[in-house]
Amino acid sequence: MILENNDMTKKSEQVANFLKSFANQSRLLILCELVEGEKSVSQIMEQTGIAQTSASQHLSKLKQEGIVSFRRDHRTLYYSISNNAALEIMQVLHKEFCADEN
Repeated sequence: MILENNDMTKKSEQVANFLKSFANQSRLLILCELVEGEKSVSQIMEQTGIAQTSASQHLSKLKQEGIVSFRRDHRTLYYSISNNAALEIMQVLHKEFCADEN
């Protein structure tokens, strides 16, 4: 099915906004960790070296964009990638750029 020009314009805007979420080094580091599975904020901070305030801001942005979701276990928040398209993109990026080459 080919989209009408107006529909393509709307879709391209949505895709551009979606991809902006990936266009940040800290968010990519966070997503590279989350592609391996659910992690707490402290685990993300430990693995990425991102400070707590910054990690929280980036996770909030990813949550607003519908890319990640979280669950609360008492006082601990656990984040995971909840968007299938984002997960597929990150699996490719992780394989090419994040995974240990050993």
